[in-house]
Amino acid sequence: MIALCVHGGAGDRQRSPDDEHLLRALREALDAGWAVLETGGSALDAVQVAIGTLEDEPLFNAGRGASLALDGAVELDAALMEGATERAGAVIGVQRVRNPIAAARAVLEHCPHVIMAGAGAERFAQEHGCDMVEPEFFITERARRALAHALERRQQQYGTVGAVALDMRGVLAAGNSTGGTSGKLSGRVGDTPIIGAGTYANQTVAVACTGEGEYFIRVGAALRLAMLVECASYALEHAATEVLQRVAQLGGRGGLIAIDRNGAIAMPFNTTSMARAWRTSQGDYGCALW
Repeated sequence: MIALCVHGGAGDRQRSPDDEHLLRALREALDAGWAVLETGGSALDAVQVAIGTLEDEPLFNAGRGASLALDGAVELDAALMEGATERAGAVIGVQRVRNPIAAARAVLEHCPHVIMAGAGAERFAQEHGCDMVEPEFFITERARRALAHALERRQQQYGTVGAVALDMRGVLAAGNSTGGTSGKLSGRVGDTPIIGAGTYANQTVAVACTGEGEYFIRVGAALRLAMLVECASYALEHAATEVLQRVAQLGGRGGLIAIDRNGAIAMPFNTTSMARAWRTSQGDYGCALW
C-alpha cells in the first residue's frame, strides 16, 4: 500500500482565472511524489519532492511565491519529519535557500539539532549542497499585491504547502513549507516549522497543517491528532475533525491533511477553500480547491 496527499494552503480565496493553473500545479506535485513512491522510494523522499515542486510554483505561498512580511521582505520556514525514526528537521526565517524543504532535509540528516534559524540555517544549508539565491528571487508581483491587500485589511493570505506520504515499507512522513502570513511582523514564526504543531509523523500517522498558525501552535494540532489516533484509537477522520474543531473554538481557521499507516487520508478545513490533491494505490484519486 502506498498513498500520498499534498496541499497548497487553506484560506478564503475567491474563484479566479488562476484556478486551473493551481489544479495543474497540484497534480504535478502529486505526480512527482507518486513517481518516487511507486518505484519503491521512501515516504521522506516523496514528501520532499512534492513540496519542492510546489515551492517552485509562484502561485503558492512558499518558496518562489512566498508572502511578504510587513517590511516587504520574505522569511521562509519549512519542516520535514519521518515517522519510523521520528527524525525531524526544520528551518526558520531563511531568505536565500531556493528550496527551504531541502534545507529542512539537511537538518534532519546532518544536524545534531532539530531546528535551525536565520543566517545559521542558511550557512548550514549551503554547506550541505542546497541551492542558494538572492532574496529578490522569491519576491513576485502577486506577493506584493497580497501585501497591499493585507495592509488595507481587504484580504489575508495565509497557508503553506505540504505533503504526507506512506511508502511501500509502511513508513510515514510529513512536511510543510511556507512564507508565513502577508503583512506579518518581521520575525514572526507560525506552526509550519514547529514539530508537533504544524508538522508531525510517527509510526501511526503523518500530519501537515495549514492556516492561522498561532492557533495550531496553541492546540499542538499535529501531535494532538497523532495522539488521538495512537493512544485513543480514534479513526483518522474523527481525530482530524476534532482537532480542527478545537482550533476553531479558539478562533482559528485553516485545514490539515493526514494519512495513517493503513493509507486512510483525511483533509478537513474550515476556510472557504483548501488546495489539495491525493492518490492511493487502491485507486482513490482527486484534486480540488473548494
